[in-house]
Amino acid sequence: MSLGDEPGYGDAPRGEDGGYGGTGQTRTRLPDRAGDVYGGARRGRSSSRSLVTVVGVVVLLIAAIAFANRGDDESASGAGDSDKTKTAPTAASGEQPVQSKVGDIPAGFAHSDQGAQSAAANYGVALGSTGMFNANQRHAIVNTVYAPEVAAARQSDLDRAYSSEKFLANIGLAKDGSAPSGQTFVSRIVPVGTKVTKFSTDSATVELWYTSLFGLSGERSTNPVSESWFTTTYDLKWIDGDWKITDFTQKDGPVPVGRDQQASTADDMTKAVEEYGGFTYAR
Repeated sequence: MSLGDEPGYGDAPRGEDGGYGGTGQTRTRLPDRAGDVYGGARRGRSSSRSLVTVVGVVVLLIAAIAFANRGDDESASGAGDSDKTKTAPTAASGEQPVQSKVGDIPAGFAHSDQGAQSAAANYGVALGSTGMFNANQRHAIVNTVYAPEVAAARQSDLDRAYSSEKFLANIGLAKDGSAPSGQTFVSRIVPVGTKVTKFSTDSATVELWYTSLFGLSGERSTNPVSESWFTTTYDLKWIDGDWKITDFTQKDGPVPVGRDQQASTADDMTKAVEEYGGFTYAR
C-alpha cells in the first residue's frame, strides 16, 4: 500500500461486512488512557504518514544500499523460477538446531536447505536489531552474517548511513544511536516464515517473510512503536562450514488486515520489549 492509499481515522459507518464505510477494512483502536499514544491525543493523518515514511526508510535502509551497490549484476527478483516453490512445513523435522554462536548470533547452520532457511531468518533478525545503530555492534553483525568479501565492501556504506546525524534525528535518536532519557528504542524483526527458491551444494536463495517493530516507546515519544511487513530475499553462499549472505533484495508485504485492537500504552510496550526476548529460528 502506498502512502497515498493510507486510510484515515474517520468515523465512517460500519458496512454489512463488519468493516467501516462498507470497505471491509478494520481500524486500530488507540489507548484511552491519558499520555498515550504516546503523547496524549490521537495522531493525525499527516503525523501517521510521516511515521510510516520514517519507518520505511529505516527498514529499507540496508536493502537500498545493497541495491545501489549491485551495479549491473543480475537481479535476485528472478529467484522464484525454481521447481522448489511448494509450501515447506515448519514443524519439527528432527534436524538438530545449531549449538554455537558468534557473539549473540547463532552460527554453524546445517549444510542443507533447512540450514539455509535458519541462517536467513537469524541473520535477518540481527540485521533488523537495535545493534545496527551502534558502531561496534554493527561491525560485529556485518562481519558475522556477510561473506568476508561482501562485508568489507558494505561496512563503509553502512557506517556512513547509520551515522548520519540527520537520519538519527529524524527517528528520535542521539548522535551515538541511543534513545532519549526515559524512552526505549525498539527495532525488532519477527520471522513469520521462510521459503527456499534455489538450492545447490554451495549456494541458496531464501525468502524471509517477517513483521518488523520499530519506534520509540516512552511517555514523551513522538514516534510510537509501529509494525510493518516485508519479504527479504537472501542470496547465501556456503563458506568455511556455514551459510553467509552475499546479497539481498526486499519488498513490502504480504500485509495482513489489521484487527480492531486497542494499541498498548507506552508503559506496556516498554515492559513487553524488555521482558520478552526474541526467538532464534531453527527446525
